Amino acid sequence: MMRKLMLLALLAINFGASYAQSYSFAVEKNGGGIPVLLLPGFTCPGEIWNETVEHLGKRYQYHQISYAGFNGIEPIELPWYSTILEDLKRYIESEKMGDLIIVGHSMGGMLAMDLAAEMPEKVTKLVLVDALPCIRQLMMPHLKAEDITLDNPYNQRMLNMDDEAFRQNATYMAQNMTNSTDKTNDLINWIMQADRKTYTYGYTELLKLDQREKIADIKARTLILAADFPHKETVNKNLEQQFEKLSQKEIRIATSSKHFIMFDQKAWFFDQLESFLLSTDRDKL
Repeated sequence: MMRKLMLLALLAINFGASYAQSYSFAVEKNGGGIPVLLLPGFTCPGEIWNETVEHLGKRYQYHQISYAGFNGIEPIELPWYSTILEDLKRYIESEKMGDLIIVGHSMGGMLAMDLAAEMPEKVTKLVLVDALPCIRQLMMPHLKAEDITLDNPYNQRMLNMDDEAFRQNATYMAQNMTNSTDKTNDLINWIMQADRKTYTYGYTELLKLDQREKIADIKARTLILAADFPHKETVNKNLEQQFEKLSQKEIRIATSSKHFIMFDQKAWFFDQLESFLLSTDRDKL
């Protein structure tokens, strides 16, 4: 009897976190109820949503995603982003998800927008955490997508950079993405653990994306949570321009926050997320 219980316990643990070879990501699945797909940002593991899962509780079934090429997961061939997107669509179909909620941070928000636009019958609620439809417009407004190539001098420098220089670069980036000093080392370590080609070429693929027209196809009610860094007025202007074609949206700005709102303004983030999800549930009744 004891051996049987131990076996069942091991099976339960293994079921909680899995990496299906047919997908370009790992999934940690737990809970029951309304399905929630949790998509992290670039280089980040699905575990960035652990506190969110704990806060929301047993009302939902959680699917925490971690991408190929990051966090020790085997890298995949290019194209990277579109492969993950197509695999997520297959995963949603295979899990028979309906009334799906998607929460995405940064790049995860870009994936969330693509999924909601391409599967409007599946996705009913969308939460975008400091995510934009076109990051190129913000970072390189003078460039068109076709101007950006994988084989460029910057990418070559990134690929050839030694570990110490790469760590310095990662440290600079991490310090500019969160005010939470206790989380900075986590961000640095996630960047350092990344497959270098995935890190370099994957980000280049993100720079080429432009979803500003595509988001017109999104039917889901959408909550947009943005940080006020560097200036609230600038952030508001960018959000209004980038999300102009998105019809059902609510925009809320976190004060004194950088990119990782769930770290910098945790209580505020939880309040906004929970009230939005519960209000849409009531609207459905």
